[in-house]
Order: sequence, then C-alpha cells, then structure tokens
Amino acid sequence: MVQFALGPAIYSQPRYTHPHMPVIVSMLRGVNVGGHNIIKMDSLRSLCEGLKLRDAKTHLQSGNVVFRTEEKDLARLSTRIQDAIERSAGFRPDVILRTVSELRSAIAKSPFAKRRDIDPSKLLVTFLAGVPTPEARKKALAIDAGRDELHIVGRELYIYFPDGLARPKLTWPHLERALKLSGTGRNWNTVTKLLEIAENLESSS
Repeated sequence: MVQFALGPAIYSQPRYTHPHMPVIVSMLRGVNVGGHNIIKMDSLRSLCEGLKLRDAKTHLQSGNVVFRTEEKDLARLSTRIQDAIERSAGFRPDVILRTVSELRSAIAKSPFAKRRDIDPSKLLVTFLAGVPTPEARKKALAIDAGRDELHIVGRELYIYFPDGLARPKLTWPHLERALKLSGTGRNWNTVTKLLEIAENLESSS
C-alpha cells in the first residue's frame, strides 16, 4: 500500500499491477466553474500526453479524463497531474483517480441502484481521496440533510437531491469539514458515461 498525507490524516492508495497499460479515470475538482480555474480540455489532453498518459479522452468541461498509464502508484500519479496543471495553468486542483474496476464497483454499490423513483440528474456521487474514519463518517451522517438523502460507502458519497441541486440543504463545505477529506462530485449520468468511455478504452487494448 502507498500512504499519502491529506490534511491531518494519512490515507492509503493501492498499487496496481497489470500486464497491459491499465485504464484510469481522473476527475479534477472545481475546474471551469464560474469563470475560475480555467483549463481547456484540449490542453488537458496535451498535458496528459506530456506525462506519458496514453489515449487520453475527455468528457464534458468539468475536468474528466480517461487514459492509459504504466504508473502503478496512483497517489504519485495524482501529484504528478496536479504539478503539471499548476505549472501550465497556474492553479492546483484536487485530482481524484479511480481504476475501471473501482468505478464499476462504485456504480454497482450505489444504495439507489434498485430505486425506481430516482432522477439520475439529481443523484450525485462524490469521490473521496480516502476512506472516512468512523468518527468522521458519524459526524457527516449526523448533518441535517432535510429532504436530501446521504449514504457513505467506502470512498464514495451518494447524495440524492429530490428538489434539485440549485439550493441543496446538504452542501459540500459542511461535508468536507466533517469528513476532513477532499473529494469531487459527478452526477449519475456523468459517472456512468465515464465508465462507458473507460470500458471501451480498456476493451480496445
């Protein structure tokens, strides 16, 4: 296991071995939002090429990129991407990485998977940089969510906003303070599309 520091705690990222170049899904936090932290997707793809990340494919403008890599240490890879963005764009976003199998598992483990009353555009999955401690998890689940519904499974938060995301009762700043972890959220449609892109890239090897 590879340990890395995030805030006051130490978290672990697994090492991966694969006979071929594995496919990784990278999600940047807070880019191209409200005119801040601007990075064009063609620039992001070029940046990936400069880091020897192969076959990079982006999705939407929110910093989603899928690529192949020989790097087995995902914590080190996340830092390399952060460093490269900081050098080229002048800001340093959080970079959350998941393997294809991890993303597939996150989708399969959704507490909302069998619910027929769910609007996927109102379901947000927040991918965390580590696993919350039991105390942090308890604190997050104790936050008054109103009609919003929160579940925590491993390194993912699943939040359903029945009234939409315009004025949610449950906000990320409150959750981040409770969890003491960084993370980045994607709606369900984006999450499933990223898996589709990643699986297509994986099967093309």
